[in-house]
Amino acid sequence: MAAIAKSGNSTIVLKSLVTSLRFAVMRAGFAIGGWLMPKATLHRAFRLFGTPMPGARERALAADTLGARIEVLEHGEHRVAAYLWGDPARQPLVLLAHGWSSFGLRFAPWVRALRQAGYAVVTFDQLAHGRSSGRRATLPSFAETLFQVAKHYGPLAAVVGHSLGGAATMLALSKGMQAERTVLIAPAADPMAAADRFGRAVGLAQSLRDHLFDEWEKRFQLPVAGMQVHVNAPFIARPALVVHDLEDREVPWAEGERYARYWPQARLLTTTGLGHHRVAAEPQVIADALRFLKGESVGERVVSSPNLPFGIA
Repeated sequence: MAAIAKSGNSTIVLKSLVTSLRFAVMRAGFAIGGWLMPKATLHRAFRLFGTPMPGARERALAADTLGARIEVLEHGEHRVAAYLWGDPARQPLVLLAHGWSSFGLRFAPWVRALRQAGYAVVTFDQLAHGRSSGRRATLPSFAETLFQVAKHYGPLAAVVGHSLGGAATMLALSKGMQAERTVLIAPAADPMAAADRFGRAVGLAQSLRDHLFDEWEKRFQLPVAGMQVHVNAPFIARPALVVHDLEDREVPWAEGERYARYWPQARLLTTTGLGHHRVAAEPQVIADALRFLKGESVGERVVSSPNLPFGIA
C-alpha cells in the first residue's frame, strides 16, 4: 500500500511540475512575443483570454446530473445544454448561472437546497463549456446566452450568478431580463480589470494589456467600458444580494462591494476564509440566500457619497 501511495504522489508531483513548466514557457512566449511581434501576440492573448481552461468540459461531463431533465436549446448556430428539476409551471423557478471554466452542474448544493425549499431549478452550460457547443466565449456571449435561457424558461423567481456568471446576470438584467430577485456570488465588476489580471498572469506587457480588447471592440462596435457595473447596475430595479469573500484572490472583494454600492436595492454579505470558489458552495451562504429569496433582510446596505467613498447604512 505504501508503494502505491508513493507512486500516486509521484504522479501528482510530476503533473504539477509539467503544468508549472508549461506555464513558465507560455509566460516567456508572451514576454518575448510582445517585444518581437506585438500585434500577433496581442491577438493570441485575446484568443486565450476567451478560451476556457483545459479539462473544464471533462469535469462537467463527469458531474452527477442529480436526475435532471437534460434539454438542448438552439442558440443561433450553437447548442446550449440545460438542466431542469421540478415543474416551472407549478413551482417558482430559480435560474443558476455558472462562471468561467465552470459548468451548470457545479451548483449541485444549490439544486438540493432549492428543491427542498419548493423551487423548480434550471441551470445550463455556457457556450464553450460543459455539454454546450463552441470553443470560445466572452462576457457579452455569457450575458446573451443567459438572457435567452431565461426567456425560454421564465418567468423567474430568482437568478443566481457566480463570478463571470454574476457579471452576465447584471448585464442581462440591465437589458431587460426579468427576475424578481438576484443573488450574485463573487461577481466580476470590471472586464478591463479582469483583462489586466489575466495579462499579468500570462506575462503580457502592460503596453499590450491596455489594448487587449481593441480588436474585439473594432469588430463588434461594443465598448468594453460600457459593461462595467457602475454603468449598468443603477438602472436595475430589483432586489439583489451580493456575496463576496474578503480573501477572494481571483475577483477582489472590492468588486462585490462596487455592485452593492451602485445597485439601488442591493445588500452586501461579506464572508471570510472561503475564497472565490468555496463561497459558491458554502451551506451558510446558501441558507442566507434562501432567506433572502423569501423576502428577509440579509447583509448590509452599502452607501456612497462624495464625502463617503463607501460605508454601511
